[in-house]
Amino acid sequence: MNDQKIWTAALIVIGDEILSGRTQDKNIAQVASWLNVQGIRLAEVRVVADDMDHIAEAVNILRARNDYLFTTGGIGPTHDDITVDAVARALGVDVVIHPTARAILEKYYTTRGGLNEGRLRMARVPAGAELIENRMSGAPGIRIGNCYLMAGVPHITAGMLDALTGTLQGGAPLLSATLGAWAPESEIAGILGDTEKAHESCVIGSYPFFRSGTVGANFVVRSTDAHDLENCRAELKAALEAAGYEVTDGGI
Repeated sequence: MNDQKIWTAALIVIGDEILSGRTQDKNIAQVASWLNVQGIRLAEVRVVADDMDHIAEAVNILRARNDYLFTTGGIGPTHDDITVDAVARALGVDVVIHPTARAILEKYYTTRGGLNEGRLRMARVPAGAELIENRMSGAPGIRIGNCYLMAGVPHITAGMLDALTGTLQGGAPLLSATLGAWAPESEIAGILGDTEKAHESCVIGSYPFFRSGTVGANFVVRSTDAHDLENCRAELKAALEAAGYEVTDGGI
């Protein structure tokens, strides 16, 4: 494991149903959490409609500026599942039937009505791709280059992530500590900035809220170094208390 390099990933969430609001995405949080354990930071997320050109464009932009690119959605059996085609277009390769994927699906559907045209679509991959095991529903995910194509159904995505655990190169996991205070951000912005500046290996995020007529915020300190993290957390807490605010460990 390389603890010096910061490894990054991007995620493309694909589907008209996400953009229409009919379906609420649950994959961003679980992909981000899983990546962090692998020592990889989720650097950016795009939500893209079922549009071949738009998906291909996003794939080429994001795979070029990140170590890894993940997609969720659009690898199912219906006509609007076009992620495989779009990724193949982006990479300049053909779409082929993967023999192992076909065998997996034939076995899975033996007692479920057999392998029809729609189900066979789930064996299609960009030429040169490898498979990501799917222990939930048979149809595998796809890996090609630094691109990982996964299902849109969250529990199936989770299974594919589990199959990938430990197979990606990454750095040190990003650690975090949270403090909370009934403090308006505008009053303590200087404290946050000065504390972060004094701890170069740490970043501080501020997340305000309004409850029961009162303004407050939670402050999340993040670092790959546990010692630096604790020093920054302790200094931030002391500075907030010195400014007259009661601070709650773990957040409010």
